[in-house]
Amino acid sequence: MLAPAKSLFDQSVLTERAEKLVKAALAAGANAADAVAVRGLSQSIEVRDGQVEESESSEGDDLGLRVLVGKRQAVVSTNDTSPDGFQTLAERAVAMARVAPEDKFAGLAEAELLARDFPDLDLIDDKLPTVADLEAMARKAEEAALAVKGVSKSGGASASAGIGGMVLVTSHGFRGAYLGSRHGVSVMAIAGEGTGMERDYDYSSTLHAADLESPDAIGRSAGERAVARLNPRKVTTRKVPVVFDPRVASSLVSHLAGAINGSSIARKTSFLRDKMGAKLFADGIRIIDDPLRKRGLRSHPFDGEGVAGRKLALIDDGVLTTWILDCATARELGLKTTGHAARGASSTPSPSASNLHMEPGKLSPEELIADIKDGFYVTDLIGSGVNGVTGDYSRGASGFWIENGQRTYAVSEVTIAGHLLDMFKGLTPANDLVFKHATNAPTIRLEGLTVAGQ
Repeated sequence: MLAPAKSLFDQSVLTERAEKLVKAALAAGANAADAVAVRGLSQSIEVRDGQVEESESSEGDDLGLRVLVGKRQAVVSTNDTSPDGFQTLAERAVAMARVAPEDKFAGLAEAELLARDFPDLDLIDDKLPTVADLEAMARKAEEAALAVKGVSKSGGASASAGIGGMVLVTSHGFRGAYLGSRHGVSVMAIAGEGTGMERDYDYSSTLHAADLESPDAIGRSAGERAVARLNPRKVTTRKVPVVFDPRVASSLVSHLAGAINGSSIARKTSFLRDKMGAKLFADGIRIIDDPLRKRGLRSHPFDGEGVAGRKLALIDDGVLTTWILDCATARELGLKTTGHAARGASSTPSPSASNLHMEPGKLSPEELIADIKDGFYVTDLIGSGVNGVTGDYSRGASGFWIENGQRTYAVSEVTIAGHLLDMFKGLTPANDLVFKHATNAPTIRLEGLTVAGQ
């Protein structure tokens, strides 16, 4: 392992540049301003059939400035970090704001909501692998996949590492910065021959290299998944219990998060727009957003407006408790921000979830399906047939048929359909929650979905 230059971990220079940008904006006539500096460093290697197919690296800092002139705002960005152009950039931003339409909800976060203490979330691994280390990891993953009996080809394997973070400075006194690392390994395996080929994948992504699943384990998993999909059958259309593997169960949590996003609520484009305080799930169901989870893939000590992060139950005992809000959408809805502003160098803040998970239930996955005489276990979803306005749900799927409480033969080329309100209401989680992604869920059972086949 090789430690990157110490200067990459030192964000003091970026903080100084952001401060100068804000000062330049005020001098140019802005009533308020904030500046973000986004740092990124990444290296990735992809191998296929034992040969390096692609090697990529990138490193850079981006600066963004948001200015407010009354209730008019504008955003400008640059990757030129020399201080000479700050005055010109600020003047341009102010000129743009003066001719922008008024937005009565625009503005910086209220001072009392700003983060004062920044907890240590253990986001940074101070050593990154060399290019040779990454190549070795990718090779091991591919070799392990190809060693699985029935795997005929490699779809490629990759390994990557990098760091990223941001600085935020506001004209009303906020100064904050955080930095995180990222490590990843992935592989795709192909099983079978000719028209009977099937493919599948696996991957691991963590902030610290020590938390990565081994390349060997990832490769074996991808190979075994691909082989299990061979010789799929089609099924006739019917309404049956459907069980979502954890890999796809998290998508249901994501659909909820999208439907309660403050932007969708303010625009009245969500099927949940009138469901605040309603019981959407069964008793005991909790869905949590936690930006302060240690080593979480989307953890951060403050949001894109400097608001302090906090753990929040979006669903508590089955009841919808809150929208996901930044300051602007909160003002529009007559509420307070929940600290969910996301921000890039070239964009205004907008609401976005952080680390999401559905809490586990009491039954094991085996117990969850034990009484299913005829059902469908979903391992992959295809397409994006979810209507956030109406809640209608229809997606292509593949997986395994359940007979008498057991997963049996592979199934492909089917569609599962229902309505998200009904799906939420009849949902039962298993006890196998693992924090592997940014959004996580255990195995989930859903009652009475339509499986459309032949």
